[in-house]
Amino acid sequence: MSVKQLQLDTAEQIVSRFALEGGLTEVCPYGNGHINDTFRFTCEASGGARKRYILQRINHHIFRKPGELMENIVNVTAYLRSVIASAGGDPERETLRVIPTRDGGHCYRDEEDGCWRIFPFIEGSICLEKVESAKDFYDSAVAFGNFQRMLADFPAQKLHETIPDFHHTPTRFRALEKAARADVCGRAAGVEAELAFAFARGGEASVLTDLLERGELPLRVTHNDTKLNNILFDEVSRKALCIIDLDTIMPGLVHYDFGDSIRFGASTGEEDETDLGRVELDLSLFEAFTEGYLKGCAGSLTEIEAALLPMGAKLMTYECGIRFLTDYLEGDTYFKIHRKGHNLDRARTQFKLVADMEEKWEDMCAIVKRCNQ
Repeated sequence: MSVKQLQLDTAEQIVSRFALEGGLTEVCPYGNGHINDTFRFTCEASGGARKRYILQRINHHIFRKPGELMENIVNVTAYLRSVIASAGGDPERETLRVIPTRDGGHCYRDEEDGCWRIFPFIEGSICLEKVESAKDFYDSAVAFGNFQRMLADFPAQKLHETIPDFHHTPTRFRALEKAARADVCGRAAGVEAELAFAFARGGEASVLTDLLERGELPLRVTHNDTKLNNILFDEVSRKALCIIDLDTIMPGLVHYDFGDSIRFGASTGEEDETDLGRVELDLSLFEAFTEGYLKGCAGSLTEIEAALLPMGAKLMTYECGIRFLTDYLEGDTYFKIHRKGHNLDRARTQFKLVADMEEKWEDMCAIVKRCNQ
């Protein structure tokens, strides 16, 4: 079955497995995600009332245990719904809700072992694909900080790791060392400068994980994909409504979420920019996100967590760079490429951003200290 061209009759068979009222009247592809197959469909009840939903097939090549993934989402969203309701909010618009199957499950497996799930469509909401202003970045930071605050008391250790060692930087560093030694594509000789840059900073790879192991940093619920387009904004007020795309929600460190947001949103260049002269850390955007994130967290972070936010930004950027470089050395088997040397360009961009962070390190630390007062 080609789910990219999901037919109405096939969609009806899938949707019929879920506890929904009414008949399916339309289905169409939705969004521009690169991992799961996503559709929006409409059900019409006998009285003529219509309601829209999101239907997704989970990519089981990336998420090998969709049952555990869905268990994470169900438990976290149920907890969030309770917190939001207690604060007088609207759980139907401020978090996701998993529609159960008719037999009480969280997802439906088809004959081809595809795993399908359904969420209500949040009407009157929009996604922003990129940071267009400091306000957009600030608002996204408040939303992700608020997400962290609401989950501060959730037992993170009870969550499954949907992608093991996803942000475990020492593991990523060891993978680079292994790829460089193996040199299966004969590319190592052409990236000696990049390897030297990465290896020179290998000693910092375990800074955060060592603190976690010693109990000096608390284990938190982390989203792990804190891009702007994983937030729904109200179409009219443009205020952040709801954090979406919870597939990578796992136990981790706040620095993963903060750092990846900075890596992606506070850089002056594209992720695969070939002109490295265009790539640097925009300190004004760094400050906007830091201020918003700490406001959203509302004092829920420890002093050491807050102080190490710059290290989160640096390590997540460094980690992403060594992942791109590892994939380049291994023959571009993980990240999709669109030109020769694409992953190498990506690695160089991340390393340039790391180097610029090092140049601006005192400014970054001062910004965090000021915003945390």
